Order: sequence, then structure tokens, then C-alpha cells
Amino acid sequence: MDETLKHLKPVAMEKAYRLLNVGGTGMISAEYKGETGMMPATWVCALDLMPFKATAVIDKSHFTRPLIEKSGYFAIALPTIEIIEETMYLGSVSKNDIKDKIERSGAKIFTLDGFDIPLMKGCAAYMIFKLIPEEHNQQAYDLFIGECVNAYADERVFKDGHWIFEQADPKFSTIHYVAGNHFYSIGKAYDTKISI
Repeated sequence: MDETLKHLKPVAMEKAYRLLNVGGTGMISAEYKGETGMMPATWVCALDLMPFKATAVIDKSHFTRPLIEKSGYFAIALPTIEIIEETMYLGSVSKNDIKDKIERSGAKIFTLDGFDIPLMKGCAAYMIFKLIPEEHNQQAYDLFIGECVNAYADERVFKDGHWIFEQADPKFSTIHYVAGNHFYSIGKAYDTKISI
């Protein structure tokens, strides 16, 4: 069995918002009538706890955007340091110009049961969202809102509703885009004296 699928476990909806709390670069993907799109995005954020909602800023020029608008669904995955090159390639070219960009990226693709949305193997977490149509926000601010209908994470890095980066192999660290071809990977864990 494939390593990604072998270690992929469902995340309880009441804990799913934590997947986005680390602020990692998101991999946005969508599908409509057999056409697929995939693009990294850094302006991705949790919006609400229950039901878990998130926002993503997706410019009108992106190939993936109309697929979301037509299908009413999109995914956000969290790429790791292990697939940083594939992630960078997917963000540096457009499917408007290169029709086989996903194949050229070297990304290994799979889908989850019940959804045809392409997902890139090697991510730390995967979330499927149903679009909450907000036409004004989408047109004026390129801001998309989704309600999470499914969430999964790699148990080697997210367990019992918590990230465990400090215990995991560094290759599972989420990546955080800065500019150009420059990223950071998530760092050390620190606990405060104040307990919540």
C-alpha cells in the first residue's frame, strides 16, 4: 500500500480547524467534469470552528478558480518539505499555459472516496470543502469560503487532534512560503508556563 494512504487517518471535525493553525502553504485543488486544477496558495486561513470553515484567496487569473466556482467544491492540502519542488513548480506555471502542468510537476496524485478532486501525495493533511457561495467577496476580493466536509491527516505528524512535528521525521514538516523560491519549514515546539 502507498505510504500516504497507509498513514492517512480521518480527523474529527471538531479538531479539523487545527490543521490550518500552523499557517502552512496550502495546495488548492478542484475538479469539474474531468478537468482538474492544482495550485499552491499562502493566503489560506481557518475561519470558524464548528462547522469548520476556511477561507482562501484565489485570483481570477488562476485556472483552478472556475473549477471551484462550477463544481462547488475544493480541497486544501498541506505540502511538506518532502514535496517542496513539486509544490514550487505547481505555483510557478499556470495550466492556462501548460495543460499538463500537474503531470510535469512530478506530483503523485490520488483522490479520496466520494470526490474526484486531485490530491498530491506527500502532504501532511487534506481537507475537502463545500463552497459557500459569496459572490461579492469572490468578485471583489477573490475570497472563497468553504465548509469542511472531510479532513484527513498523516498520523505520523498529526495524532489525537494535535500536530506532533517535534516527534516526526523533519521531512513531514509543513512548508511556509516567503517570496521567490524561498520557504521555511515549521520549526521547534515551545510550551508556555500558562496552560489552557
